[in-house]
Amino acid sequence: MKLENALYEVTFTLKGAEIQSFTDKRTGIQYMWQGDEKFWTGKNPTLFPIVGNTYTKDYEINGKRYAMKNHGIIRISTFTCIEQSDHRIVFELCDNEETRAVYPFSFRFHTIYELSDWGLTISYEITNTGETDMPFSFGLHPGFNCPLMEGESFEDYRLVFDHEEHLNHWIMDETAKKGVRIKPITVKEIPLRYAEIEAYETLMYTGMKSNTVTLQGKEHGVRVGIAGYPMLAFWTCKPGAPYLCIEPWYGYGDFYATEKDFYHRDGTMILSPQKLFTTSYTIEVF
Repeated sequence: MKLENALYEVTFTLKGAEIQSFTDKRTGIQYMWQGDEKFWTGKNPTLFPIVGNTYTKDYEINGKRYAMKNHGIIRISTFTCIEQSDHRIVFELCDNEETRAVYPFSFRFHTIYELSDWGLTISYEITNTGETDMPFSFGLHPGFNCPLMEGESFEDYRLVFDHEEHLNHWIMDETAKKGVRIKPITVKEIPLRYAEIEAYETLMYTGMKSNTVTLQGKEHGVRVGIAGYPMLAFWTCKPGAPYLCIEPWYGYGDFYATEKDFYHRDGTMILSPQKLFTTSYTIEVF
C-alpha cells in the first residue's frame, strides 16, 4: 500500500499501520529508518495504550493483573485498511480477543495518512467504544535515517527548534525521589552526539513552545510537527546506530515504583465511554 504524488512515495504496512518508507522521488533519499538487527529492528511504532511500561511490567484492573510489552499493543497488531485514495489512506484496529487479554477495554483506533506536496500529515482517532472509563497514554516513535547522505556522519546533524526554548530536561536518576530529576535549560539547537544520548539513555524534554523540530544535516533533513505534545524525546540505541527517533509523547513510562493504579499513573489520560480522542503530527522532508 502506498501514497504517491509527483514529489514523494510513501509506503505502509498493515502491522502497526506503520510507515514502511518515505522516499523523495527527486533525490532518491530514503528518510525512514528501515530496521536492522544490529541496532534496532523497530521502525516507527505508535505507542498505545502506554508509553514505555509500568515499573513492574504489569498492572491491575478490577482485581485482575495484566501485562503488556513495552509501548503497548498497536505496534504488534495487524490493522485493516478501510479507505484509500490517491492522497489519503485510513487504517483501523478494533479491540479483539488478543488486545483484551492484555488491555481489557473496548476501543476503535484509526491511523490516517494524508500526503501533500509539502509532506505527510498523520492523524489518530481513538474512540472508547465501551461502557467504562478507559485509561491510556499515547506517543510516537518514528525513526529517521541519520545520516541521510553518504559521506556524512551522525555528528554532522543537529536538532533545531523553531525558536529558542526554555525546557525542562528530564534525567533518569534512580537516586531521585521519583526516579527522575529535572534540569532547566535554554536551547535553540541540540548538536547530535552519541555520547550524550548514551549517557542519558534517552533525551527527554517538556515545556516546548515550537510547532516543529528539525533534524538538520548539511543539506537535507526532516521537520517533525510536535505542537500539542507535552513531552518530546530523542533516542538512538547505541553509538554507531545510523538513525534517530524523534518522539512526541503524551505520557511516559514509570521511573519509580508506585502504588498508583493504572488509572492514576503519571501521564495517564482518561477517555470516557463513547468519547473520541484525536491528535496528529507532520513529517516534512527536504
